[in-house]
Order: sequence, then C-alpha cells, then structure tokens
Amino acid sequence: MVFTDRADAGRQLAARLQDLRGQPVVVLGLPRGGVPVAAEVARALGAPLDVIVVRKLGVPFQPELGLGAVGEDGVRVLNPAVIWDAGVSEQDLAAVEARERAEVGRRARRYRGDRARLPLSGRTAVLVDDGIATGSTAVAACRIARALGAARVVLAVPVAPYGWEDRIGPEADVLVSVVTPAMFQAISQFYDDFSQTSDEDVIACLATASSPQA
Repeated sequence: MVFTDRADAGRQLAARLQDLRGQPVVVLGLPRGGVPVAAEVARALGAPLDVIVVRKLGVPFQPELGLGAVGEDGVRVLNPAVIWDAGVSEQDLAAVEARERAEVGRRARRYRGDRARLPLSGRTAVLVDDGIATGSTAVAACRIARALGAARVVLAVPVAPYGWEDRIGPEADVLVSVVTPAMFQAISQFYDDFSQTSDEDVIACLATASSPQA
C-alpha cells in the first residue's frame, strides 16, 4: 500500500503541486472517488473546488472493462480497439451511452444544486482523480475543461500505470502522479482504505470547500 486513504493520497499529491499555489487555479475532482482527493489538493493550494462529471462506458457483459467515457457538455471518448475486441454492437453501445449520460446529468444536478459552475476561462484547471486505469474518463474530463476555456490543463492523480502519458497524449498540458508502478492491476491495490465514496461525501466536500471557514 502507498496511501492510507483518499485524504492521505490528496495530501501527498498536493505536495507535488505546490508550484501552482498563488496562481489562478480551479481544482476539479472527478466524482465520486476523485473528489476527496481533490478537496485536499484545493485546501493545500488555497484554490476553489468544483467537479467535472464523467462516466465510464463499460462493456455490457464486462462492465469493469471500459470502452470509453462520456461527460458533461456532450463530451464522448471511445476506445475503438476495446469495442472491436469485445464485439460490442452499435445498439449495445447506444444503450450503455444513454444510461451513462442520464447518470452524468443526475450527478451534476445533485452535486452542484443551485450553484453555478466555477468559471475556467483563462485559468489553470487541475483535474484530480483517485487514480488512472484506462484513462478514458480522464481524457473526457480534459476535453470538458478545454471546452470551458481553461488556459492550461493539469491532470493530477496519486497513482497511474507506467507509461500512462501515452494514454492521455496531448489532452493535458501537465501530468502529475505520485507513483507510476510498472506492476499495476487496479487502483485499489495502492490504498489501504479504498471504500466507496458516496454522493453525500461528494456534496460534503464541495460544501466545505465553498464555506467561508474552509
């Protein structure tokens, strides 16, 4: 194990991002698990916290295998190789996408409530997740940040597989990971506590970050 829990991972990640302190930064967590990590980063940088909602598109008969991702503002990222290898039909893909797009909308409404999105135009968007596996959701998040006018996109995670830069490509301007192990099976193997993050946890993180005492 490398991290005690997501809060510990966020503190370790924040230590790698101190050069951003004092700059026009918005920290954006990828719900759900990325938000507690992002909350620690935002606190350490003295930066505001928001979310970018993205959802993995799972192969219908093997949901843990990602064939792409969808996110806010109609962003869509597909992995043609996985779709081909798994034999996913256009009809099956459409059904998975429709379900996950509905979930993107539900989560965005639930997490933000009446609050408007934090503006990204001209700012550095620091996208934070609890780890990178295939990279599809991270790429989708990067594209959303670009579409919202971010001047610079930093993708920061506690753990990512060796060679993850090739999976992300030019979608982010800067990539930061605390550890990049060659032996990588799942994000959870690098956490002592990788219990599920709830909607309520996400809402609490955002509320604390936006309060005057935060």
